[in-house]
Amino acid sequence: MEKRSVLQARSADTIGQQVCLEGWVRTRRDSKGGFSFIELNDGSCLANIQVVADNQLANYETEVKHLTPGSSIRVVGEVLQSQGKGQSTEVKASEVYLYGTADAETYPLQKKRHTFEKLREWAHLRTRSNTFGSVFRVRNRVSYSIHQFFQERGFLYVHTPIITASDCEGAGEMFRVTTLDVEKPPKVNGKVDFSKDFFSRPAYLTVSGQLEGEIFATSLGKVYTFGPTFRAENSNTSRHLAEFWMVEPEIAFADLEENMEVAEAFLKRIFTDVMNDCAEDMAFFNERIEPGILDTLKGIVESEFLRCSYTDAIEILQKSGHTFEYPVSWGMDLQSEHERYLTEQHFKRPVILHDYPRTIKPFYMRCNDDEKTVRAMDVLVPKVGEIIGGSQREERLDVLESRMKEQGLNAEEYWWYLDLRRYGTVPHSGFGLGLERVLQFITGMGNIRDVIPFPRTPGWAEF
Repeated sequence: MEKRSVLQARSADTIGQQVCLEGWVRTRRDSKGGFSFIELNDGSCLANIQVVADNQLANYETEVKHLTPGSSIRVVGEVLQSQGKGQSTEVKASEVYLYGTADAETYPLQKKRHTFEKLREWAHLRTRSNTFGSVFRVRNRVSYSIHQFFQERGFLYVHTPIITASDCEGAGEMFRVTTLDVEKPPKVNGKVDFSKDFFSRPAYLTVSGQLEGEIFATSLGKVYTFGPTFRAENSNTSRHLAEFWMVEPEIAFADLEENMEVAEAFLKRIFTDVMNDCAEDMAFFNERIEPGILDTLKGIVESEFLRCSYTDAIEILQKSGHTFEYPVSWGMDLQSEHERYLTEQHFKRPVILHDYPRTIKPFYMRCNDDEKTVRAMDVLVPKVGEIIGGSQREERLDVLESRMKEQGLNAEEYWWYLDLRRYGTVPHSGFGLGLERVLQFITGMGNIRDVIPFPRTPGWAEF
C-alpha cells in the first residue's frame, strides 16, 4: 500500500486508488446512520481531507467514535469523488489505526480561537493550526527560492562562522560567547582576562556573515550566505528578534547598479514562486490575515523599482506637506513612516534609495567623491519600508583604514579584512535580506515572532 500525503489524496487524479494516509485529527462528527466523518490533516497543505469511517470497522465503537482533535491515526482506504462542497475527494476507510490519543480536556488547540500571543506559549503545537501551518509552508518555499535564485545564477553557497571576534555593524549589540565562570572570572589589572577564555580572546555570536562572505567573493566571484544571525538589542517591538536568519550575497567586480539589479530580481523571484506554489496558503493570508496582500505582491512583481538618491528623497519628504512623527532633515536615518510615504503615496511603487550620508552607515561602504555620502542602498516596499539593505564595499585600502579610524575601530582586529584590499582588491557589492522580515511582509503577519519557529526575544528563550 503506497503512502500518500493529504495534498496528493485531495487531487482528483487519485480517485479510485487505494491509499494510506497518516496525520492528525482536526475534527470528528458522528452520524446516526452508523458512520463518522473525520477531518484529517498531515501538514502537507492547508485543507483537510474527509475520511468516512463506518461501523463495519472492527475498532469503530472502541476507538473511532472516541477520536479527539490532535489524535494521530493511519487511514487505509479508497479515494472517492466527494459529494461535499469545497472538496473534490474523500476517503472511504477500510482501516483506521490509532497511533496516539490527545486528551480532550487538556489539548490546547480546541475549536475556540486563540490569540497569536497565546499560541506562542504553545510553539510546540501551534504549527498544527491553520495559520501557522501556512506560515511555515511559505517559509519553506521562500527558503527554497532563495537557494534556487542564487544557484541558477552561478553563486556558491558558503557557510560563514556563527562565532566571531569581529563586529560587522560596529554597533556593539552582540551576544558574548564564553566558557569563563561568570561569577568568578579571571582578572588582570582589574579587568576580565579573556586570554583564559576558550578562544583566548573575546568572542561573540555573529550579527552578519558579510565580512567573511567578502573573503569568498574576492576569490570565488559570486557567493551567498544563508544562516542564523544574532542581535543583543533590548527591543520588544513586533519587528525585532534576537535570533533571525539572513541571506547575504556578495558579488565580485560588481558596482552598486548591478547590486540593485540583483536585489530587484531576487525579490520578484521570491514573490512569484510563493504565489505560484503556495496559492492555497496565500489565499488564506489574503482572506484572513492581510486583505490585499496578493495584489501588493503582484504589483511589486509587475513594477519596475524606481531608483532615487537619499538626498532627493529628503527633498521630496520636506516638500510633501505631510506631518511626520520624526521631522525630516538631511543626515538622519529614515524611519519606516518616511519610507512608506515614498512607496505608498509619492512613487506608488517599490523604491531603491541610494547614496546615504556616511555618518549613519558602517565603515565598509564605499565613499563617494563628495566625501559626504557612501554607496549604500535600501530597497523599500509598500506597507513595511526597508526590506533589503546593501552597498558597494570600499575596496581602497587607504580609504577603508581612514573610515575605520573615523568610527573608532581597531584596524589590527580586522587585519585579514584589510589584506583583501592589499592583495588583488576589486570592486564588489552585496546586500542582506532578513528572512523573517520578508516572511512577515509576504504573509501579513503582524508580529515577526510568528514567522519563526521558536522566537528568541528579550526575556524569552523557551523551547
